[in-house]
Amino acid sequence: MLQALIGPVTGLLDKFIPDAGEKQRLAHEIATMAEKQAHEIALAQIEVNKVEAAGGWFRGGWRPFVGWSCGLALFWHFLGQPVAIFILTMFNVAYAPLPTFDMNQLMTVLFGLLGLGAYRSFEKVKKVSS
Repeated sequence: MLQALIGPVTGLLDKFIPDAGEKQRLAHEIATMAEKQAHEIALAQIEVNKVEAAGGWFRGGWRPFVGWSCGLALFWHFLGQPVAIFILTMFNVAYAPLPTFDMNQLMTVLFGLLGLGAYRSFEKVKKVSS
């Protein structure tokens, strides 16, 4: 989209800036603006990748613990338990009732955790906190 605006904007420079050198400098700056922005985004992503790579797959703290617990419970509820019941039934194995979770409470905790994560990301984008 930015590339489509470069031509008309550089055309407007002729009307408002009489100095040819200044016009040329501004036209070049406008033409390279998209490339500079893409470069800055790539550098920012590299920094994020460095931070993420520095930690292990499970970092200390309550949020990862709750996140992994909710993820494990969701896995069990939607994949683990149905597959286990299918396999046990297929081989005609008697089994005690498998554990189930109250999904209403689980979703309340999970959505709260996801909301906190989204809020924290929003704060970082707005540079409210570091």
